[in-house]
Amino acid sequence: MDIDRHASLDGQVALVTGATRGIGRSIAIGLGSLGATVYAGARNIDDVDAEGQRAIELDVTDDGTMRAAIDRIDEEASRLDVLVNNAGVAGSEAPLHEAEVEGIDATFGVNLRGPVVLTRFALPHLLKRPGGRVVNVSSGMGALGEGMSGGHPPYRVSKAGLNGLTVYLHGEYGDEGLLANAACPGWIRTDLGSAAAPRSPEEGADTPVWLATFESGSPAGRFWRDRERIDW
Repeated sequence: MDIDRHASLDGQVALVTGATRGIGRSIAIGLGSLGATVYAGARNIDDVDAEGQRAIELDVTDDGTMRAAIDRIDEEASRLDVLVNNAGVAGSEAPLHEAEVEGIDATFGVNLRGPVVLTRFALPHLLKRPGGRVVNVSSGMGALGEGMSGGHPPYRVSKAGLNGLTVYLHGEYGDEGLLANAACPGWIRTDLGSAAAPRSPEEGADTPVWLATFESGSPAGRFWRDRERIDW
């Protein structure tokens, strides 16, 4: 697919949640290498160790820190071009009838409610100029067409919801120039994915970083894996 992309993100500003390790850290590094000013969201800013990034306190379960992070970016940079909703947790592996309700709530809070609320705070800034991008780091485990057996119900359902957010953003704001896409990074060697996973965080970050380079008018409202469109 021939897609118009920014060769450089110089002068653009990106916010990445869960940027201290794993896929999020690799996404933040990748965006920085393209010239973007990267705000690395973290519950503890001392955990941000990548050179050149702007550590910013951001807990996706805390509305106050989310709003404050967006306000700080506006004050310091006066723009926001890319939001990467990456922060996520695995939640319970047990089938739904055995899962603790508290664990369901906690997983939904990080994986779905957090991205919805943070995007809500970020939208006025992303819409200031055509081509603002929202990249949602989703999972094939939330793809309705790939089957959902095998446990992890809060994770699966929350990622399906994140895909729904992607489609909603495209339908509601696409005509205003917003580009919202979701990415499945694959099974990655992270704290969430385990050491047994076959892919590195850098491989998992490749498609989200690629989506963050889309120019205004590029495809949106889609689900991607390895730079190829996949079914919801």
